[in-house]
Amino acid sequence: MPVSSSAANPAGPPAAYLPEPSDSARAQNESSGSCGWPARDMPRERLLEAGPGALSDTELIALFLGSGLPGHNVFDVARSLLTRFGSLRAMLDATPADFKGLRGMGPAKIATLLAVVEMARRALAEKARERPLVDSPGAVEDYLRLLIGARPHEVFVCLFLDARHRLLHTEESSRGSLTRMAVYPREIVRRALTLNAAGLIVAHNHPSGAVKPSASDRRLTRVLRDSLALIDVQLMDHLIVGSDTVFSLAQAGWM
Repeated sequence: MPVSSSAANPAGPPAAYLPEPSDSARAQNESSGSCGWPARDMPRERLLEAGPGALSDTELIALFLGSGLPGHNVFDVARSLLTRFGSLRAMLDATPADFKGLRGMGPAKIATLLAVVEMARRALAEKARERPLVDSPGAVEDYLRLLIGARPHEVFVCLFLDARHRLLHTEESSRGSLTRMAVYPREIVRRALTLNAAGLIVAHNHPSGAVKPSASDRRLTRVLRDSLALIDVQLMDHLIVGSDTVFSLAQAGWM
C-alpha cells in the first residue's frame, strides 16, 4: 500500500546593478555592439579580476547571454529575465517551455543554460560520491536543493548508499501534485536490494517552501525505517527540501 506524504521562494533583487548609460551613449554603443560601460567595468573583465562572486545576478546573466537585442542592450535583457522568473534560482529551474517567447532566449541559449544546470547537478553528485554522505551533510543538502528544491510539484527521491555511506545511485521514486503524492515503501525496499545498498537517504520537496514535516511525513519515515531494517539497510535520514532550506528528520531526533 502507498503511504501519502504532504507538500519558488523568489530571492530579492541583486545587491547592485550597473549604472545605466545615457540615452545618447546607449544609442552610440548599441550600434557598435558595446554596452556603454568602460571595459574595466564589464562583467567578463571584472569576473577575471575579482572572481565570479563579485558579479551581481544581472551581470552573470548578461555574461551568459553575451549580446543583447536591437534597441535593448544585454543588461536590459538580463533584467527582464530576472523580472520574469523572480530569481536566478527560479530561472535555472525553468523548463524550455518557460522561455518560449522571451526576448534574447533562442534555442541555442536555452540549450546552453540547461547544459550548465545539468553540469552543476552532476558535479554535486560527484562530490557526494567522493566521501561518506554522513560526513558531508552540506554536500547532500546542496545537491538536493538543486535537484528538487524548486520543483512545482512534490517529488520523492532516494539516495542509495554503499557500505561506506558513499552515494551509489540517485533515483526519483515518486512524483505527485502540488500538495500530495503516494510513496510505495515496498518498491523502495526492492530497489535497495537490487542495488545492494547498505544505507539510504530519502528526501522530498515541499513546493510551498515550508519545510516543517507533517504527521504523514513522520509516519512515512517510520514505515520506511522499519521496512528497510528487515533487509539490513539503514535509513540514514529523511530530508524535506524547500527552495532555500532543508529540514532533517534525523537531526530533529525523529528517526
